[in-house]
Amino acid sequence: MTYRVAVSGASGYAGGEILRLLAGHPDVEIATVTAHSTAGQPLIEHQPHLRSLAHLTLQETTPEILAGHDVVFLALPHGQSGQYTEALASTPLVIDAGADHRLESAAAWDAFYGGAFHDPWRYGVPELPVAGAKQRDRLVGATRIAAPGCNASSVSLSLAPGVAAGVIDVSDVVAVLAVGPSGAGKSLKPNLLASEILGSANPYAVGGTHRHIPEIRQALAGAAGREDPGGTDIRVSFTPVLVPMARGILATTSAPIAPGVSDAEIRAAWEGAYGGERFVQVLPAGSFPRTADVLGANTALMGLAIDRAANRVVVVTAVDNLVKGTAGAAIQSMNIALGIPEGTALTMNGVAP
Repeated sequence: MTYRVAVSGASGYAGGEILRLLAGHPDVEIATVTAHSTAGQPLIEHQPHLRSLAHLTLQETTPEILAGHDVVFLALPHGQSGQYTEALASTPLVIDAGADHRLESAAAWDAFYGGAFHDPWRYGVPELPVAGAKQRDRLVGATRIAAPGCNASSVSLSLAPGVAAGVIDVSDVVAVLAVGPSGAGKSLKPNLLASEILGSANPYAVGGTHRHIPEIRQALAGAAGREDPGGTDIRVSFTPVLVPMARGILATTSAPIAPGVSDAEIRAAWEGAYGGERFVQVLPAGSFPRTADVLGANTALMGLAIDRAANRVVVVTAVDNLVKGTAGAAIQSMNIALGIPEGTALTMNGVAP
C-alpha cells in the first residue's frame, strides 16, 4: 500500500527534514506540502536541497487542504498544531512535531507553555524504556503521535535505562547540552545570526526555564513505571548551550549512583536496554561520541562513564536534532504505527567529514 502524505510547515527545518526522509520512503507518496507566509511558492525555493520534490508547490495550511490524506505531519511552531487536530479527526494518522500533544500534565503545560492544553498523544520515541517495556509497543496501531522534543529525548534516552533498573537517583539530574541553532527553527532571530553564534558558545533558558524539562520528567517517570506524569520527585537541572554547528546535540547528563549498586550493574542496565536496538547504541567502555558521527543519521550514540569519586553516572549522547531528535523519530514512529518495517527510509550511517 502507498500512503498519501501531507506535510505542514514544509518550508521550515523540521518540515524539510521530514520531507528529505520521506522522499526515500518506498511506501509513501508526498502529495501535499503546506506553509503560511510562503504559500503559493515552489517548495524548491525554500528547500533547494530537495531536488526530487521540485514539482511541489507550497499550499495554504488549512484543515481543508490537509484533510483527505492517509498521514499528516504537523511541523508547526508550538501552540499552532492543536487548532488542526480536531478538524483532522477523520485522518487515519496524524503526527505532531510540535509540543502541543507531548505533555500529560496540564499543570506542566501551563507552567512552561501556557495557552490551550491539548490531550496527550502517543510519545514518538520507540526505544524509550517505559514500565518494563518499550515505547514502541504503545506506537503499534497508533493514530495520533507526538514527536519528541530533541533535547528532551536526548536526555530521556540517556537516563531512562538507569531509572528503569533503579541504579541511579533521579532527585539530582544534571544535564548540559551543546546544541545547534537549527533546533530553534528557521524564523529570523538576532541571537541566531551567524555573527552572533560563530566563535561563541551561548547559554539560554538557564535556571529551570527550558520547555523540555517537563517532557524529561514525564519520560523518566514513565521509565520508573510511576503514575505521575508531572514527575514531581524528579529534579532536573537543565542547561542548553548554543554552539556554532548547524545541527546536532551533545548531551552530557549525570545522576547519583543508587546505594549498593556495582559498576557491572550500571553498565548492564544500559546495555540491556539498548543492546538489541538499531538506532540507539551504547559505545564500548571508554568511548564517547561526537556530533559529527550522527550527522544526517537516525542514530543516538551514547558513551557511559562511572565516576565513583563523585558517585555519579555520566552519559554523553550525540544525536542529530533534526533526524533522531525530530523527523527521524516521527518517521520511525509512523513506520511502527502503520506496520511498515521500523527502519524504512532511515539510516544508521552519518555523513563524514
